[in-house]
Amino acid sequence: QLVAYEVKRMRAEEGNKQKILRHIKELAEKLYKNENPYPAVTMHKVQKPTEGCHLRLHQKPFPRLDEGTVQWIIDQATAKLQTAPPAVKAEKKCMVPSGPPIAAILERNGNALANSARRLEVVRNCISYVFENKMLEAKKLFPAVLRAMKGRAARHCLTQELHLHVQQNRAVLDHQQFDFVIRMMNCCLQDCTAMDEHGIAAALLPLVTAFCRKLSPGITQFAYSCVQEHV
Repeated sequence: QLVAYEVKRMRAEEGNKQKILRHIKELAEKLYKNENPYPAVTMHKVQKPTEGCHLRLHQKPFPRLDEGTVQWIIDQATAKLQTAPPAVKAEKKCMVPSGPPIAAILERNGNALANSARRLEVVRNCISYVFENKMLEAKKLFPAVLRAMKGRAARHCLTQELHLHVQQNRAVLDHQQFDFVIRMMNCCLQDCTAMDEHGIAAALLPLVTAFCRKLSPGITQFAYSCVQEHV
């Protein structure tokens, strides 16, 4: 039904977080109702007698209950419940139209892949600029790189690119380069989830013990001293 009816709506909502959240909430309610079709059974409340009711005249005494009759009624009800078929929600069958052609969906995915490739290119270019000391160009790309770190592919790309520079014996950085690399590492680790622990975080471990800067003769600061607070 989503594919058939909601594609235009979803496209219109792109970029508007409030509308997207409202849409998700509506879907969640539908799914919840589908899983829990029967509302909770409300208990019948026994009304309390009104004040001063005992002072009324012509009050009928409460009849004495016959224990055998009460037990028979209870037994009858229990037997009925045991033989009753389980309550099943009657399925309403309906025809759902096929919706937009598959080509339109593939086209959207193609755009997403192109966007992903562009993000990775931005990460690679920014790292190249940092190591080539083209700091002005690196600064221009830096906000886009930090945004790209939300995606796992970009985080993976960062670890790969930095690893290449370590292999080329370019691990000793000047102060500005060190600052850029640390900020990228911190952002990458900040966006990591528990699933990335043995992938991206593990790939960063050898890198944070390799990248360093000279603070003064004989004193070297390694990258791990700036990123070791992350879980």
